[in-house]
Amino acid sequence: MVKVDRLETLIQRVVADEIMNHVKDNVGFITITGVRVTNELSFMYVYYTVFGTEENVAKTKEALERAKGFIKNQVAVRVKMRKVPDLIFKYDDSFQQGMKVDKIIKEIK
Repeated sequence: MVKVDRLETLIQRVVADEIMNHVKDNVGFITITGVRVTNELSFMYVYYTVFGTEENVAKTKEALERAKGFIKNQVAVRVKMRKVPDLIFKYDDSFQQGMKVDKIIKEIK
């Protein structure tokens, strides 16, 4: 389990670096919030959040889908994995959910 945690942290760093420095598309103000690799190394889920409007989120999603192959290749090279899992980007809406809860709590007071 410790090796998987270290692998996930390393992949998160590599993906964030590649998006920040090498992806040419406009991905907006993006934060990679986490990575989860399945036990059999079939999939790596990269969770991200975007600061901005729904339009910014949609544009970022499209840009990430276009760059998916490049990012997966860079993970393979930099992490030196024998088997590179399929890369799946998932939007992390926990920040928006937290803001809704915070707003409800403030209204109750």
